[in-house]
Amino acid sequence: MCLSIPSKIEYIDENNIATVDTMGVKRKVSLDLIDEPVEKGDFVLIHVGFAMNKIDKERALDSLELYEQIVQKMEEEDRLNEQT
Repeated sequence: MCLSIPSKIEYIDENNIATVDTMGVKRKVSLDLIDEPVEKGDFVLIHVGFAMNKIDKERALDSLELYEQIVQKMEEEDRLNEQT
C-alpha cells in the first residue's frame, strides 16, 4: 500500500515541472499526468515523481496534521526504545 502525503506547489517551470514541498522536503515532480489546472499554492498527491491529483487545501492541511501526529508518536517511541 502507498500513502501519499499532500505536497504544496511552490513553483512551476516552463517544462511543466513543479517544485513542491512535502512536509519540509523539496522535490521536483512532473505535472504531465494531472487532469486539471494547478498553480502555485495548490496541493497535489504524488506517485513516483508525478502529480496525480489536486486536493483542496482544507483536506490537505487536515492530512498533514495527522501525518505530523504520526511522526511525533514514532519519534516518542524511538526515544523510549533508546532508553531501554
